[in-house]
Amino acid sequence: MYSLIASILIDGIAYGLVLFMVSVGLTVTLGLMRFVNLAHGTFAMIGGYAAATAITALGLPYGLALICAALAAGAIAYGLEIALIRRLYHRPELDQVLLTIGLVFMGIALSGMMFGNSLVPVRLPEFLRGATDLGFRQVPTQRFVPLVMGLATLIGIWLLFERTRFGIRLRATVDNPRAAGELGINTRRIYAAAFAIGAALAGLGGVAGAELLPVEPYYPLKYLVLFLAVVAVGGPGNMLGSFVAALLLGIVETAGKYLAPDFATIALYALMLLVLSWRPEGLFRRTSKT
Repeated sequence: MYSLIASILIDGIAYGLVLFMVSVGLTVTLGLMRFVNLAHGTFAMIGGYAAATAITALGLPYGLALICAALAAGAIAYGLEIALIRRLYHRPELDQVLLTIGLVFMGIALSGMMFGNSLVPVRLPEFLRGATDLGFRQVPTQRFVPLVMGLATLIGIWLLFERTRFGIRLRATVDNPRAAGELGINTRRIYAAAFAIGAALAGLGGVAGAELLPVEPYYPLKYLVLFLAVVAVGGPGNMLGSFVAALLLGIVETAGKYLAPDFATIALYALMLLVLSWRPEGLFRRTSKT
């Protein structure tokens, strides 16, 4: 019994941290920037493809492939923000949905043309291919990648948004764009940088979670509702909320797969419905800071 609980916690936390890494950028765009970005999963897919290509085609080590994944996703997101996204910040939400869902299907088509329709594995270094003996079970060593990267992401994103000048300017831009502009803050640049950072984190999540969420052309559509669930349950715009929600949803779905595989997904969405019925604004509400 204890070994079962421990297995559920280990796998569930690893899965939840993958969800957090991918979804935290969506928390920024949807909760802080108030932009409905349904194409967010596309950047995780881009990161996965970029890392796989860097390793297999260019022969780069895993660490450099992670950097390539973040840079590729962030650079593409930065260009899209300048060319398309910023034009819809003050448009109705339906317009934002239509644009971003169109980007999803474009991403599906382009990735299918470039990489084929089958799963694309991200090759791991030798030291991550084995298993680690925890006494009660053998755990794939690669399972510790999302654990380490997820916690590092939480700390890094908190420091960035709470302890840097960029974070102060972003909150000022979000809370009162006109006043921020009058104070000399380049609000367009802040929005573009925040959008790119969120996409870069999604790219890292796409690589770290490639074992649990395999990279394929339909990735952004297949996991879209899952990423939105993390943001909705945690509370849009709240980083800690997304972290707690991702862990909670990850553990619940993993427990379902262990105990009743046919009902695992149902359990996850049932939890989401219960939380949102109890707290429609999510578990944690973002508080404005001045």
